[in-house]
Amino acid sequence: MTTRELKQTLRAGPFAWPGGYPIFFITSDGAALSFEAVRAEFKPIVHAMRQGLDDGWRVIAAEINWEDAQLTCDHTNQRIPSAYAD
Repeated sequence: MTTRELKQTLRAGPFAWPGGYPIFFITSDGAALSFEAVRAEFKPIVHAMRQGLDDGWRVIAAEINWEDAQLTCDHTNQRIPSAYAD
């Protein structure tokens, strides 16, 4: 994922279209970040992405949480909604 793609995803909102499925982000170390956490920590995330850092902030992908009812954000410890497990 590039910083441009990250910005486009954030502008589009927390749900994929079509379908309205909840989006979350994956970092280079495998952590899951909620949409809200990425918005709140945007500056360190973009810095890590531009510098290629492996500091826990470099976002590498945006994904849909299809069925994991137990998925939580590794930064806020808040539950990330799922498309079908709720």
